[in-house]
Amino acid sequence: MLKGQSLQASLTVKDLTKSVKWYLEVFGFQEDRRIERDGKLRGVAISAGEVRIILNQDDGGRGWTRVKGEGFSLYVPIQQDIDELARGIRERGGVFETEPQDMPWGARIFRLRDPDNYKWVVSAPLKA
Repeated sequence: MLKGQSLQASLTVKDLTKSVKWYLEVFGFQEDRRIERDGKLRGVAISAGEVRIILNQDDGGRGWTRVKGEGFSLYVPIQQDIDELARGIRERGGVFETEPQDMPWGARIFRLRDPDNYKWVVSAPLKA
């Protein structure tokens, strides 16, 4: 039986430079390393706490119009003040799909999408 301790994801993006900028400057990730092959930048590893993502430049092998991010979301539980985090993201140009709101299961969440339409759900426990 699987007993995972964390999850890392690899996301294929249309414009690596644009996506890296959004994740670093808007969402608040940090750059860990650059991935080059044949002298060209192919990907960038980023992180936010224990969340690790590799953004990979789409090579067009499946067509340039391939839809990304549909039917898929990434859920990140946090212990931070979710409204303060959302305020910072908004101030840096982030646009929310769902503004921070209380949920009946005891969490406060917000949802936003990256430049390639990957959906992120950020959740914090409701304050007592």
